[in-house]
Amino acid sequence: MADSTLTPERILEAAEEVLRRFGPAKATVVDVARALGVSHGSVYRHFASKTALREAVADRWLERVHADLPAVTASTAPAPERLRSWLHTLHGAKRVTALDDPELFATYIVLVGEASTVIAASLDGLVTQLSRIIADGVADGDFAVDDVPRAARAVLHATARFHDPTHSAQWADPEIEQQLDAVCDLLLDGLRPR
Repeated sequence: MADSTLTPERILEAAEEVLRRFGPAKATVVDVARALGVSHGSVYRHFASKTALREAVADRWLERVHADLPAVTASTAPAPERLRSWLHTLHGAKRVTALDDPELFATYIVLVGEASTVIAASLDGLVTQLSRIIADGVADGDFAVDDVPRAARAVLHATARFHDPTHSAQWADPEIEQQLDAVCDLLLDGLRPR
């Protein structure tokens, strides 16, 4: 591949393949460059460091996993229904990723753990989406919340077992969807006006 046709997207694709093959502990920028047939300097022209490349891979993965959430957020369904659907969509995306390719999922967990700014931005994005759903529920009289962002963050924390990768070993439980529904019932009850 000529350096002139090298794009950040192509580098990220190659980096994912290298990470799949070697794992996060052994994968290097030189391996990525070798897979692309370019010098490692060519990779560094697009990503300033190995850390920057790994953060971009983690960010790309999170974007793919969370890709269906904006549509649920923007839906015209009632807020309680959207909140439940949003939580199930988040859980489902993480669960499928973890169960379908556990080795690559483990690699991404390492990368995400290293990329604290990427994680912080991702979590802020999730809280923003939840805030929109909760604010719509307040406007429609379905929810009674004084501090919408605080409530959104609380919902995210209360459901961590269903989307935080540290709990992924529990996601194979055949009762996990029913357990998430039970938590949703409690959260929705707590958000309703008294």
